Amino acid sequence: MSDIETLYAAFAARIDAVLSALEAEAVLPAGVSRANVAVEPPRDPSHGDLATNAAMVLAKPAATNPRALAEKIVEHLSRDPAIVSAEIAGPGFINLRLDRKAWEEELAAIASLATDYGRSGMGEGTRVNVEYVSANPTGPMHMGHCRGAVVGDALANLLQYAGHAVTKEYYVNDAGSQVDTLARSAHLRYREALGEDIGEIPAGMYPGDYLKPIGKLLAEEFGDTYRDAPESEWLLLFRGKAVAAMMDQIRADLAMLGIEHDVFSSEAELQAAGKPEQAEAWLREHDLVYDGMLEAPKGKAPPEDWEPVELPLFRSTKFGDDQDRPIKKSDGKWTYFGADLAYHMQKAESADALIDIWGADHAGTVKRIKAAVAALAEGEGKVIPFDVKLVQMVQLLRDGEPAKMSKRSGNFVTIADMVDEVGKDVVRFSMLTRKPDAQMDFDFVKVVETSKDNPVFYVQYAHARICSILRRAAEEGVEPLADQAALLGEDELALIKLAAQFPREVEAAARAREPHRIAFYLYELAGALHGWWNMGNDDPQKRIIVAQKLTISGARLFLAQQIGQVIRNGLAILGVEAVEEL
Repeated sequence: MSDIETLYAAFAARIDAVLSALEAEAVLPAGVSRANVAVEPPRDPSHGDLATNAAMVLAKPAATNPRALAEKIVEHLSRDPAIVSAEIAGPGFINLRLDRKAWEEELAAIASLATDYGRSGMGEGTRVNVEYVSANPTGPMHMGHCRGAVVGDALANLLQYAGHAVTKEYYVNDAGSQVDTLARSAHLRYREALGEDIGEIPAGMYPGDYLKPIGKLLAEEFGDTYRDAPESEWLLLFRGKAVAAMMDQIRADLAMLGIEHDVFSSEAELQAAGKPEQAEAWLREHDLVYDGMLEAPKGKAPPEDWEPVELPLFRSTKFGDDQDRPIKKSDGKWTYFGADLAYHMQKAESADALIDIWGADHAGTVKRIKAAVAALAEGEGKVIPFDVKLVQMVQLLRDGEPAKMSKRSGNFVTIADMVDEVGKDVVRFSMLTRKPDAQMDFDFVKVVETSKDNPVFYVQYAHARICSILRRAAEEGVEPLADQAALLGEDELALIKLAAQFPREVEAAARAREPHRIAFYLYELAGALHGWWNMGNDDPQKRIIVAQKLTISGARLFLAQQIGQVIRNGLAILGVEAVEEL
């Protein structure tokens, strides 16, 4: 990290210093938490440049009213030469107007920090495990996985940018009945590759053509050895081969989206290592698992995990769940929850915080897995913050009509199909244009439109415009001038103020675990850039390059250059390339 302090951080530090001074004067009691003190732009720009809620937050512990405390804070802030005015508004908010030079210095800071502008040390190296995608290795990546994949990857990038030590993890569900079905489906394609007419794929098998290459590889490796052999001789072998081949395909599909995981954890390996047994033993020692029988739900059909037999039950009600949950089935196999519990215990061994990105259809299991992680952490005498982000499905459209399915996959649109048609950047940015828990439409026609209504184009176009004017300036011998910012007018100053919000947007998005905030911010910044650019259409004197006026042109070029830098930094977090031409 650079020694350069960005504007919002600098003024947050100044306000913090004032609060420390008030503690020394006994106006504030010592040791009162300032965690909720914020420095942000006022909702109405006419009220000033910055606003703080310090008096509102600290008045109660100071045993005074907010306006009285605000007066004490303003008294100190008014002595700061960088603050032109400090005014109290409403019940005790404080609005600040800054000396213009503060904004000019921030523009210079963007240039100095370049790709590091917006980076933060707020994470303090906290180890965060972000698990996302974790699709069953039974088919290609499809749209059911895409949104969660993008949200998880962008969140991991965001947390890394904000100073966390991030591990990107994929949990391979390779121990359930679905991988046995995969092996049997691969065996069918193996027989087909040997020349057998297998007819229609039986119900319950995976029908997609994506298994044909796997069948061919198996035929090349084993010949007809297992064509007529009993299942017991080839099931484990074919399962391992098929899972490995599918994981290679999944990695390739994810690479098309620019996604690479640091760790792939195998459920089969987890179970072979006895991790679920270790978790059960540990939980029994701490009286968090007991043998008992679940009551059948009244007035409705019993859920799949209910059986009228004695089962090992996790005391999830102790942690807010509505009933205790079985970790094993009556046949002695682990429930999905039992295996998942052990997996999270394993992740917590090397992380300070856990984040899972799940499809919204898993909402019903959030409470119990959070309870399990809370129990494990409590038993270890520590706190493991654990957040589950639910991602809603995406409806695929083509010019307003449901999109056709892929023939290759059998019954779904693959990520490869999408990326081939519209490109990685369009897919990634589009997936972040709405909150993850809100349903969204992805229209193959709309996402490539060149209009303001298409956020992907709007942001990319802003960056391409900046690159275009810089190329033109170079051709005409006009250079960006870093030392002429004093020539910039109020419209340009407003653009600097918006760009200056990027570092605090990064921190706010990281705290909330919401990478879509960066996409929203970039759309706003792009809109401001386009608005400034278009002013020159009506008034030639407001164009970025003005004939015979090298200094004002240089100042505006320097501003445009820094707006481009902020856009690039934001797009990098989202995993989207900042194109130079459209």
